[in-house]
Amino acid sequence: MEWNKALLIHHLHAGKANRENTLGLVTGVLAPAIHELVVVRTDEPGEGEKLCRKRGEEFDVVFILGGDGTVHECVNGLASLQNPPQIGVLPGGTCNDFARSLGISPDAETAAQEMLSGRVISVDVGRADDRVFTNFFGIGLISEASQNINENLKGALGKVSYFISTLQTITRSDPFQYELEIDGERTTGEAVMIYAANGRFLGTNALPFAPDALQDGKLDVLIIHETGIPLLREVLSHKPEGEWQPRNESISYFKASTLKIKTDVPMLADTDGELYMETPAELSVLAGHLHFLTGAEE
Repeated sequence: MEWNKALLIHHLHAGKANRENTLGLVTGVLAPAIHELVVVRTDEPGEGEKLCRKRGEEFDVVFILGGDGTVHECVNGLASLQNPPQIGVLPGGTCNDFARSLGISPDAETAAQEMLSGRVISVDVGRADDRVFTNFFGIGLISEASQNINENLKGALGKVSYFISTLQTITRSDPFQYELEIDGERTTGEAVMIYAANGRFLGTNALPFAPDALQDGKLDVLIIHETGIPLLREVLSHKPEGEWQPRNESISYFKASTLKIKTDVPMLADTDGELYMETPAELSVLAGHLHFLTGAEE
């Protein structure tokens, strides 16, 4: 595969300690296949989104070197374009869950080599009000866990810190009242977490969703009604044969094209690991909206 003009975005504070070395490795792999390669480092929050929105259509492909947060930011710029370029995600974060859903190697250099094959797939993008997300939108336990993450611990232990944070939150998560409108059907109840997924991984763990989750035009929605370690184990277990049906009555699972969420009080939402939205929120799916380079055929 060869491209005429490509943009490679990397974030100053994203990724591991050897970020500069990783940048050199991926550019070494990609550069021979690109006539003109523009490399830009973003320093401030929102800078990647603005860059992608302003200049994205100039390029045949935009490579994003970073984690789920960097991807989230850039995709919010690219998804707004009339003619968005191809997108290549080069894993450089802690979990890289969206890259895993795409079937991309967690090693950035290997991922760059895989992308030279030129395999491109059309991918759904979740929409929450006027924002988009690639991996998930969640409230309750998931956003509480994100708030509890110790950044120093995250740097030292990587993905382990997410699980430590989650387990700490589980012991003290309070239920909330919700009202949902699922493809026009209204339901109410009490929960400790609502998780609407576009992707198939959380904290590097595979979720029990179908392999075509990124291309089915629907969100996989989990409602966790009460907390506990057995629930966490079931949700993070390997997908059984056929469509997943939760064994535990404290878990509700369904697919939805549209989802309106109201809660008894405004709740902070986690979108792809970023905390800035609140309920109420209206979710939908932009089916096949963006085109991503990915790994080998499954």
